[in-house]
Amino acid sequence: MSSVYPTRKSPPPEMATYTPPLTPPSNPVKSLKADPEPIDLHIPDNYVQHTLKTQKELPPISWNNWWRELQYLTVAILTITPSLAIYGMFTTKFRWQTALFSVFYYYVTGLGITAGYHRLWAHRSYNASRPLQYFLALAGSGAVEGSIKWWSRGHRAHHRYTDTDLDPYSAQKGFWWSHIGWMLVKPRRKPGVADVSDLSKNEIVRWQHRWYVWLILGMGFGLPTVVPGLFWGDWRGGFFFAGALRLTFVHHSTFCVNSLAHWLGESPFDDKHTPRDHVITAFATIGEGYHNFHHQFPMDYRNAIKWYQYDPTKWFIVACYKLGLASHLKTFPDNEVRKGQLTMQLKRLRQTQEKLTWAPDSNDLPVITWESFQEQSMKRPLILVAGFIHDVATFVDEHPGGRHLIVKYIGKDATTAFFGGVYDHSNAAHNLLSMHRVGILQHGYRQGLDDKAVPPAQRLRIARYSELGSSTAVSDAETLVGDKEDKDV
Repeated sequence: MSSVYPTRKSPPPEMATYTPPLTPPSNPVKSLKADPEPIDLHIPDNYVQHTLKTQKELPPISWNNWWRELQYLTVAILTITPSLAIYGMFTTKFRWQTALFSVFYYYVTGLGITAGYHRLWAHRSYNASRPLQYFLALAGSGAVEGSIKWWSRGHRAHHRYTDTDLDPYSAQKGFWWSHIGWMLVKPRRKPGVADVSDLSKNEIVRWQHRWYVWLILGMGFGLPTVVPGLFWGDWRGGFFFAGALRLTFVHHSTFCVNSLAHWLGESPFDDKHTPRDHVITAFATIGEGYHNFHHQFPMDYRNAIKWYQYDPTKWFIVACYKLGLASHLKTFPDNEVRKGQLTMQLKRLRQTQEKLTWAPDSNDLPVITWESFQEQSMKRPLILVAGFIHDVATFVDEHPGGRHLIVKYIGKDATTAFFGGVYDHSNAAHNLLSMHRVGILQHGYRQGLDDKAVPPAQRLRIARYSELGSSTAVSDAETLVGDKEDKDV
């Protein structure tokens, strides 16, 4: 997929990725003079460590002070709203028209957060026309989660300081803290610095911030009450169901991005931090559940990169692009996305690899002469294959071809016979034989045996970067072949 969806007015594809998502001012020179200075322009290089050491935390919450630490406005919103919904469920008839409208309005206001607050303004992952920006600003107001500027400031801090004490809703502090606790009590420390000067220049963001209280009343409760009331006479149902109950679901749907998306699922792109991918979270959050991908590639307008993954926010943005309402849809280079996937796949394979028992390292095996090999073969069944000496005492009677085929090669070189002369042994047989290695024949390596000296299971063995390039020269000193039992001890 191209890194940007081009439009007729878009720059060339190689430049489109870097196009700012917000419409540039008509007078750039005049605007630059009036631009506010980014708040993080002059922060020190060691800002995080310095802040954690010097910024004083509020005292821990206890039974003696919890009532002083509450953020009462947020507590009121997050308790009164569900209380109204529960009261309405027991006192108001649930009409099917209101039910359908409630679901519809849930998606409208939810998209105001996911497609608007989150992907457009917080991450600038695409450009939106003025009509679309106004629609998303109004829809986001109906979710009653703060203004665009306030919400985006906190979310940018969350991405910059993920899982640290400067993360306003760090998952390291527990599921319920990241879900709702961080909003109910005063933060123990100020969230890390995050610049929103670009949003301060956006007139639609400023407009919504200025009139936010009236917008949440109108879009949060006014509109969902009026529509059912005027069209099918269900004023109470509109208020309690399309208003309060729908708002409760929108709240906790969004909250799940901070909690469930950091707790449930897998980390297919990176496991450095807590974000995870899971389809259940995607269904609960209007497509924001592929959170591991999102934290790795936050500028991408998608959360789900596969066609069958549930991401209605992505579909909505694409539909807006098709209608000419959105442009410059940013995607992270596919090559880099696949690198992240491969890294995690290799890491999981490495974990599996470390649980297996492998053939002894050639550097740990004793080196003996041909004469010594033959002499010791008189006392124990030793055979030579690909320059390695093998003690086959425990396998003689288990050999599928009969013990006689092994006995005849005791004290001899069975390389040709093993690799097709008598029977072209399977990879499994080669792997098993390597586990019986007890020594290396001095000057016994033959040209053309490179692929045969390494067991098939180890040819693609995953090595850490610290293991690469390390090798130890084999000594020419004569030693005795040790018994496997002695080596294990």
